[in-house]
Amino acid sequence: MKILQTARGAEESRESASAESIAQLRAAVESVIKGKPEAVQLSVVALLAGGHLLIEDVPGTGKTTLAHALARGLSGSFQRVQFTADLLPSDVTGLSFYNERTNAFEFKPGPVFANVLLADEINRATPKTQSALLEAMAENQVTVEGTTYPLPVPFVVLATQNPVEHQGTFPLPESQLDRFMLRMKIGYPDLDAEREILISHRHGEPLDEVLPVIGGDEVAELQHQVMNVNVDERLIDYLLSIVHATRASEMIDLGVSPRGTLALHRAAQSLAFIEGRSYCLPDDIKRLVIPVCAHRLLVNHRYASPTAAASDEAEGVLRELLKTISVPL
Repeated sequence: MKILQTARGAEESRESASAESIAQLRAAVESVIKGKPEAVQLSVVALLAGGHLLIEDVPGTGKTTLAHALARGLSGSFQRVQFTADLLPSDVTGLSFYNERTNAFEFKPGPVFANVLLADEINRATPKTQSALLEAMAENQVTVEGTTYPLPVPFVVLATQNPVEHQGTFPLPESQLDRFMLRMKIGYPDLDAEREILISHRHGEPLDEVLPVIGGDEVAELQHQVMNVNVDERLIDYLLSIVHATRASEMIDLGVSPRGTLALHRAAQSLAFIEGRSYCLPDDIKRLVIPVCAHRLLVNHRYASPTAAASDEAEGVLRELLKTISVPL
């Protein structure tokens, strides 16, 4: 009995510490990103699910600030790359160079070798440079000139992009988009939130005051705990019904991939874990369908609006599909 009580006590203590760490991280980010709790929550969902996050919105809404605040809240290594049209793949992954002193080739790691990589305005780089991240995001490794180098653990890419309709942007290829677990928009702040932003900037940059509240090892442990969140078989069937509906719909040319299925499952576990539950609910899946799945879809041109953005079209189609699928009780 004492052994069982001790084990329960240790488990409760670990859960309490995890909840406190998550709350501190969210508070640190929300101290900079005013009035956007949903955006902050989704960013933490991606982090604890072991996925990568794509933040898409018009310039000036806080995309880079959100990514930078989340990175500052982690005590691991951090690198930022400003993606431009003249950026080369080797500027991201690194390159081999000849060292005359040692008479041998040596590898100089690029900025991708960090716990958190901020890929700022990723769609301003050419598709060739964008593809430099494919292997890193899918397999946590980089291959340069035939040699494979492992990346740090944890490794997360926080990417920002302007809408593809804006000048000077290159659409991300489907293979690149599929490697982002979540895509989200921040949107303009409301009147009260923007007032708080103005006040908080009176005496300097609030981002400079964000301090690390959680370490890389702790993030890895939380990611492991997320994997233990229970997903009932009925919820798995519900999730699969949504995924297969995207593949069967005549409105969609490219449906959710198996990678997207796994991403939706893990993101639902992460959301439940953040909210202090050891099990998933149908609402967890419903809340995450659009952030996880919309950027993976390609809407058929017959159903595409000449005035609507591609992302808005995909979200609209998903909302219609969700209405046709029964939610498990």
